[in-house]
Amino acid sequence: MFLHKPETAIPVFRPDTEDSPFRAYMTTQLPEGLWTTGLCECYGDVPNCLFTSICPCITMGRNSEIINRGEISCRSASLLHLATGVVLFGWIFGSKNRTKLRQHFSLPESPLPDWCAHLLCMWCTLCQEHRELRTRGADPSLGWEANLSKWLKDGLTPPIVVPRMETEA
Repeated sequence: MFLHKPETAIPVFRPDTEDSPFRAYMTTQLPEGLWTTGLCECYGDVPNCLFTSICPCITMGRNSEIINRGEISCRSASLLHLATGVVLFGWIFGSKNRTKLRQHFSLPESPLPDWCAHLLCMWCTLCQEHRELRTRGADPSLGWEANLSKWLKDGLTPPIVVPRMETEA
């Protein structure tokens, strides 16, 4: 299910191993190019799983605020997901965020393409994205500004998305 790559990458965030429920997945260095949890491993974070099953729009908003580096607030992203979800197009917004998350951490588009994961398994996909952010040192429930303050205090650098080079046809 996961692509195997040597563990030579330096993590963008330093994981908080002391009080994290994801200690089992954490190592000194998080592998670049690998998801730290599987798509259907919601049982690894039961509170988030239950919260997301009841309020997926809020989980989407929290994740989106971190993934988009505060450019869209949790409230705005939640309302956007709710509005697009009502007309059955919430998967488009969700898949865009998942693509950005994968670019942040060089993650593979597996086990499903981003659009397909959000269309077919939105709750599992949101939970996996939330776990990935938490495992890599971001707490989506705090919001971008609080996470940024925490990282600056700890001397960490937030993720930087490097745009892919386009080849001219």
